[in-house]
Amino acid sequence: MSGTLNKVMLIGHTGDDVKMHYFEGGNSIGRFPLATNETYVNKTTNERVTNTEWHNIVVRNKAAEICEKYLKKGDMVYIEGRLKTRKWQDDKGLDRYSTEVHCTDFTFLTPKGSGNETPQNNPEQNVQKPQATQPSQAAKSITEEEDDLPF
Repeated sequence: MSGTLNKVMLIGHTGDDVKMHYFEGGNSIGRFPLATNETYVNKTTNERVTNTEWHNIVVRNKAAEICEKYLKKGDMVYIEGRLKTRKWQDDKGLDRYSTEVHCTDFTFLTPKGSGNETPQNNPEQNVQKPQATQPSQAAKSITEEEDDLPF
């Protein structure tokens, strides 16, 4: 077999709001951290141990704008994408590496009206966030190529 596969699927909680960067020509990139947890029982001490792994998520263009509008810190989201490692130099000229998940599909999993939606955090009261219990809205994935909102 000569083919390869670079695919990542994550379900986790956002660690911060989406930070947007806009470019000439109308393109944009959104970035946010995503936390996933692993819980197990230590066999020698019988203690429950939880490890948190942080992932750098990158989403582009229209999908990034949708994420910025609807995702808030602490929201649960399903992310699908591919791994990409970037090489860059720090202030001292040393080579550094950052591994990111370049998102191709996502689904909001935090139900509307729960979590962080308060009048201070959501000034647009008439905008509805997709719910995981409504297959017609939340089950639809967003791809980079789609021009229409999925809800």
